Amino acid sequence: MRNLRYIFLATWLFPLAALSAESTCFGKVSNGRLEGGVKLAAEGSNYQPYSSLAVAAGRTYVHSRVAKIVEESYDTLQKQLPSTVYVYGETGWREGGRFRPHKTHQNGLSVDFFVPVLNRESKSVPIPTSSTTRFGYDLEFDPQAKLQDLTIDFAALAEHLYQLHAAAKRNEAAIALVIFDPAYLPKLFATPRGPDIRALPFMKSKPWVRHDEHFHVDFAVPCKPLNQ
Repeated sequence: MRNLRYIFLATWLFPLAALSAESTCFGKVSNGRLEGGVKLAAEGSNYQPYSSLAVAAGRTYVHSRVAKIVEESYDTLQKQLPSTVYVYGETGWREGGRFRPHKTHQNGLSVDFFVPVLNRESKSVPIPTSSTTRFGYDLEFDPQAKLQDLTIDFAALAEHLYQLHAAAKRNEAAIALVIFDPAYLPKLFATPRGPDIRALPFMKSKPWVRHDEHFHVDFAVPCKPLNQ
């Protein structure tokens, strides 16, 4: 009877242990894979995914530590900027690997975040990410950071980057790279959080796509060799 009790407890506790287990990443963001990937939350009080279809297709998986960082940052943003709406974009497959059309996003450590925007009345609204604009990735902002009646909210963007950085430190991780249109960096650094994020590792060279409607973040989490 005692052995049966132990077997029952082990069977009941195993799913909980599996849920709490940390993901394992292998290789690099540009050549890697992932074990135990977790899907980002489908939505929160102040954020939403770029596409419910993409979520259903499995395109929003990340390393478990990255998921925690992202969701902690949104929780803090809800307190700091309660009226701001955020939208996250592509991340990767549950098991990592090649993730077209991206060159990276292969080991669970890459996340695209769409820029927060203000409408004509200076109200925060979700950036439009319909299928006609390749789910937002084909949007083009002008040199003044405007698109029709929308304007990039650089203050909210800077606060998001700062909170991602702070959440990464709390979770024994870091931001390895930020890719954002270099032409917009002066506007970003001119915000109240500008001095706090200026030292983040922004890509210095010109990215292969513009990155004006979204910014890309690679997180630094210890990974195993790809061939292991």
